[in-house]
Amino acid sequence: MSGLLAWSAVTALASSHPIGQLSPQSWAVGAVLATGAALLPDLDHPGSTISRTFGALSSGLSAGINALSSFVYRTTRTKKDSKRDGGHRGLTHTLVFALFAAVFTTAVVQNSQKWALPVLMFVFAGLAVRGIMNDWCPKQDALLITVVSAGITWAMIAWTSQSNASAAACGIAVGVGCFAHYIGDAITEQGCPILWPVPIMGKTWFPVAPPKIMRMKTGGVVEMAIVGPVVTILSVWLGLAALQATGALPFLDWVDLLPI
Repeated sequence: MSGLLAWSAVTALASSHPIGQLSPQSWAVGAVLATGAALLPDLDHPGSTISRTFGALSSGLSAGINALSSFVYRTTRTKKDSKRDGGHRGLTHTLVFALFAAVFTTAVVQNSQKWALPVLMFVFAGLAVRGIMNDWCPKQDALLITVVSAGITWAMIAWTSQSNASAAACGIAVGVGCFAHYIGDAITEQGCPILWPVPIMGKTWFPVAPPKIMRMKTGGVVEMAIVGPVVTILSVWLGLAALQATGALPFLDWVDLLPI
């Protein structure tokens, strides 16, 4: 939901500028990509939600990325950095990775919307479904995720056939989703090395985080009872505002009352 919130906020705030004037199709595709991309950085953790989404395929990819992340961490850390494995919350939790993911997505979609966009939509829709419905979709229920992801993909592709989705918007959506993940990790107890490889206080893997009093425990009461519901409500609210700005929801005049 944090990915959807970030995408909704960015597009709603940018709707008055030429760069932010998206078609309803581009906005909807971006919403799916951003929601799924909010889980993408955790591909470095073999036990994460994203690593279990597509069975052996995602598990194998996760193992490879975990090994790469660990290698990069050990190679680039300083004496002041934590002496940890670095497989998780390493390379994929940096702005470098978000930029790479955004550029890669843009290039792929720009070169082939006919096959690349459906594949990306299916993958990211699967991540979105797994993330939002995690408690309803146990590990063995991959069939449900596949069916729902295929349905979302078919609907989006059928809709975008009327108007091509923006390749740049797709890339930005993935980058925004990743960044939303970083912010979420940064306010947890461990922090997030967003700014790698920029050295901060002698650390190349400096864990960006607010003061300890403002951090929360992952999966704790604060996240589940307060942050989760608030993020969900804001996602819907700003999402409607952004969609209304594209002209897709002209009947929702009350959205104009939003302070954006």
